[in-house]
Amino acid sequence: MSIRPILSALLRNKTGAILVAVQIALTLAVVVNSTYIIMQRIEKIGRPTGLDDANIFVVNTLNYAQDFPVDASIREDLAYLNGLPGVVAATSVNAIPLSGGGSSTAYFTEPGEKGEKAPGNYFEVTERGIDALGVHLISGRGFSAAIVKPPAKLNSDFVPEVVMTQAIAKQLFPSKDPLGQTVYDNLGHPARIVGIIDRMHGSWLDWDKVGNVVLHPVTACCNSISYLVRARPGERDRVMRVAQEKLVQTPGRVLISVRTLDFYKTMSYAADRGMAIFLSIVVVLLVAIAALGIFGLATFNVQSRTKQIGTRRAIGARRAHIVQYFLVENWLITTTGIIGGCILALAVGYWLSTHFELPRLDLYYLVGGVFGLWLVGQLATLLPARRAARVSPAVATRTV
Repeated sequence: MSIRPILSALLRNKTGAILVAVQIALTLAVVVNSTYIIMQRIEKIGRPTGLDDANIFVVNTLNYAQDFPVDASIREDLAYLNGLPGVVAATSVNAIPLSGGGSSTAYFTEPGEKGEKAPGNYFEVTERGIDALGVHLISGRGFSAAIVKPPAKLNSDFVPEVVMTQAIAKQLFPSKDPLGQTVYDNLGHPARIVGIIDRMHGSWLDWDKVGNVVLHPVTACCNSISYLVRARPGERDRVMRVAQEKLVQTPGRVLISVRTLDFYKTMSYAADRGMAIFLSIVVVLLVAIAALGIFGLATFNVQSRTKQIGTRRAIGARRAHIVQYFLVENWLITTTGIIGGCILALAVGYWLSTHFELPRLDLYYLVGGVFGLWLVGQLATLLPARRAARVSPAVATRTV
């Protein structure tokens, strides 16, 4: 089929075609970049945390009595929780992983804040900490009960041993095995690395070093005490109820909350999930509006060329030729919009990467968007084109 007569027809009635092409260009630019952001958010939410998320819950307590026996209470609570049927392990903890709240410090490979430096999100746990978190220890060992420091309201001393993730260990010791090496705090106090964890996400899921986690052997306290409990698969909810009924009976304190680790994870990812849902709605609406615009233009062209279609049918054009004519016409309009949309999409992607520190737009998304809009355009035109193909040749003989 010759494209020249189709172009001539478009140039005679170019306003509608230009508006639809501009709409397609804007749709492609927004849809491609939005889809890319959506996929980034989905990948972020689906990252493995290294923790046994599904089977962990956290008990948060608050002591209000001035003479509350902190040390004895923690010992009794941990003994009770670790002895509960269905519990793998329990530990006191100074902060809740994945919750958005925690503590961090800098670690050095030489005293005096010298050598390699890396920030780390640290958690104070007991000897059952690694089992309670459900993390995978790939080398070394955990803490012994003898090394765990007792509760203390003011304790500025560094710990003698630490267990850290691969992520921070490689930053501190990129060229040698970190196990057995010594790290230092800001005051130059040393601690030996006795274990390496494969992966563990800390408190701040938006932090670019979310995997920089260090465990300290300390019994966390004092007025507010949190217990992190890992249950066996399928036992979490039952154990939560039993633990809550027991711990709430302790005089001199209140239970602030008993929540699953999944709850904190969901809350921390709420903004990312909300953005993904919002942008998904935007993408669907834009594609639908673009399809309606193409459909409307094709319908208008069919109605305004009824006599022309009848004439073509009268001189021998088949129905397939009529359908092909309108599909090619739409393809030309869509392609014009897509060319402008590609340029605009790359420009928007560059702007997002420079102003919001997002990764550059992956060209696979652009290619997918191009083919997707071509398909949407052809499908939106198919119904009006088939309606045009049903125009009778007798229409050509009617007066206008």
